[in-house]
Amino acid sequence: MTTNTAEAETTVDARGATCPGPLMDLIGEMRAVDTGAVVALLSDAEKSTMEVQEWADEAGNEVTDIVDEGDHYRIHVKKL
Repeated sequence: MTTNTAEAETTVDARGATCPGPLMDLIGEMRAVDTGAVVALLSDAEKSTMEVQEWADEAGNEVTDIVDEGDHYRIHVKKL
């Protein structure tokens, strides 16, 4: 994975939400975007990093980046 915070077409800000809220917000946005689009999820729940990776693997999408930005994580997911 490489750090490229400029690649996301849209951002879901789920900071402050408890799990599985951030993942549910991400899934809703992923349904709305076209194949090939990258969605950034902002979450301050560390568990989101694992949940999003597991979901992406099961759903056939790709986590392209996970960045620890100090007070939250920025997780980029590409819709395949």
